[in-house]
Amino acid sequence: MRSKSPFLPAVAVLLLTVSASASHAAAVAPPRAGLATVNFAGGCFWSMESAFEGKPGVKTVVSGYTGGTKVDPSYEQVSSGTTGHLESIQVTYDPKVTSFAALLDNFWHNIDPTQADGQFYDRAAEYHTAIFVSNDAERHTAEASLKAMAAKLGKPVATQIRPVAPFYAAEAYHQDFYRTNSAYYHAYRAASGRDSRLKKLWGKAPEIAH
Repeated sequence: MRSKSPFLPAVAVLLLTVSASASHAAAVAPPRAGLATVNFAGGCFWSMESAFEGKPGVKTVVSGYTGGTKVDPSYEQVSSGTTGHLESIQVTYDPKVTSFAALLDNFWHNIDPTQADGQFYDRAAEYHTAIFVSNDAERHTAEASLKAMAAKLGKPVATQIRPVAPFYAAEAYHQDFYRTNSAYYHAYRAASGRDSRLKKLWGKAPEIAH
């Protein structure tokens, strides 16, 4: 199993210890009436969770896996690079309060869309970035947003726009990791270089949940 960072062996030990006895969740149920979901892959799902938690209109954020072929994969399987899944989040939101376009804007400002081999320190296939769209309207909005980001940055955008696929919740110990294992998470985030790169890319560090 790959560690999130060789600079943090304690994180690897923690994950190995907990995952040995952790059961894996099944596919996530559809949202209740009046709510919508969107799946984003933006590298480490711990960091993407904290990027969306508490934002206006966002009801829940679940860390998980999507885009691959393995049914109900484990963290170890996804980390092996053999399942085709990406570390992802599923955002459930109220369309009356926020929009898909607003969520896209938040997504862009919490990733490096020019990086094609992963995100920040985490360089592997499962850390590639993607937007998963459910219909033509979402695809058109995502494509326009991607084009605008490429023009703004003056560089090609490596983030893919892909059709929505089954989303599987990650193991319980990954959920809200930024909060339940705050010291580990913030040490990992600092070591990954995420915030320094985002500040350089977008002009300021992102606002994240703590």
